[in-house]
Amino acid sequence: MCEKHAHHSVMPDYSHWGHSFGHLSDENDANDARIYMDYNATTPMDPEVVEAVTVAMREAWGNPSSSYLPAVKARDIINQARESISRMVGGKPEDIIFTSGGTEANNLVLHTAVTHFCQSRVAAEREELNSTHHNDTAALPHLIISNVEHDSIRLPAQHLQQEGRAGRPHLQEGKAEVTCVAVSKATGRVEAEDVVAAIRPNTCLVSIMMANNETGVVMPIKEICQRVRAVNKQRPQPRILLHSDAAQAIGKIRVDARDMGVDYLTIVGHKFYGPRAGALYVNGPGVASPLHPMLFGGGQERNFRPGTENTAMIAGLGKAAELVNTHLSEYESHLWDIRGYLEERLLAVFGADKIRFNSRFPGSDRLPNTCNVSILGSGLVGRRVLATCRRVLASVGAACHSGQVDRPSRVLLSCGIPEDAARNALRLSVGRSTSRQDVDAVVEDLKETVDVLERMNQ
Repeated sequence: MCEKHAHHSVMPDYSHWGHSFGHLSDENDANDARIYMDYNATTPMDPEVVEAVTVAMREAWGNPSSSYLPAVKARDIINQARESISRMVGGKPEDIIFTSGGTEANNLVLHTAVTHFCQSRVAAEREELNSTHHNDTAALPHLIISNVEHDSIRLPAQHLQQEGRAGRPHLQEGKAEVTCVAVSKATGRVEAEDVVAAIRPNTCLVSIMMANNETGVVMPIKEICQRVRAVNKQRPQPRILLHSDAAQAIGKIRVDARDMGVDYLTIVGHKFYGPRAGALYVNGPGVASPLHPMLFGGGQERNFRPGTENTAMIAGLGKAAELVNTHLSEYESHLWDIRGYLEERLLAVFGADKIRFNSRFPGSDRLPNTCNVSILGSGLVGRRVLATCRRVLASVGAACHSGQVDRPSRVLLSCGIPEDAARNALRLSVGRSTSRQDVDAVVEDLKETVDVLERMNQ
């Protein structure tokens, strides 16, 4: 995981994985084939995942709550998937709650934290605690997040902050208080001491992403958890709950929820060659860690997330986790090699004066596949560059923000990247099937595009 990881000089053989997504073309001319470099946005389903989904749809179509054979098959598939996913993140099968995706999982954590705090406050009032404690519990629940979180954390937190005030501007309070801890402009990450400094008597949740989707910077989650747990030992209940959105980290680096010390971990299938389905790791759901449902219905997922299970997508999610369990070291080595080669070629072709790497922060780890880079110069806005490229399929940041025309990334600005460089940023993220030949073609395409745009600007 360390940035100083040695790049491998020999390209491993990944043909047995069966990926062919690096090239996309509707034409026969290989020179016009599109090359996908946006694996942080989404990944194709691995062929083994597609097969698992297909088999489940064909043979395990029964309702998992029933007792006949297709239902038993469905239940067995779900149990196996739960086992594979728990092993992938260092938990137990009973710690895994299936969800529709990362957005639902993140919302469920925030909902749980606020609900648990409010219920604990009511219980404390009933026990007639002394006045000091009573004043503490009377406060609104307080959430701590970072200023570079995905919108599925940032916007629910903002909604909780504003809920109850809509149409009633005279109200000073919403449903929760929220502190956004700024990332360090020196390291690009959330520092543990800044999280601790933001803690209040009414803090109920700290939610910090494991790795940023735009810069690839890996956050010091284990250190943050250790520091917050030390605070928990010195304060009355309810304790501060700990959550990390691991969407970008899983499948690229080792993820061990118990080792990090989180109570909750968000899992997103389509980021690691699985289907668009997700799960939430909960350390002892309903026992060691609270979990309050947002939905009510048939009692599936032990009542934490009711609704008839989507067996086929769960099967795919389990198979994707199984592949990570088996091949993670190979995946990681390959990504390091290809990303290193990409950055070497960008420097060689454009020169150090023309290139700015936006995700290199001294002392900080980053994901092995992510290169956030700006090609400096007027008229080279990232969106314009990508729109002009013949072959490169990439983005300027989070796919969810694709409609924000020419607006510099808030994440890059938060990390201290100058506005002109942030406006020109490209997020190039490589995948398991990306080859050095792909990199050569991408860099050539970027160079030709920049030459064209610079001539147009003269």
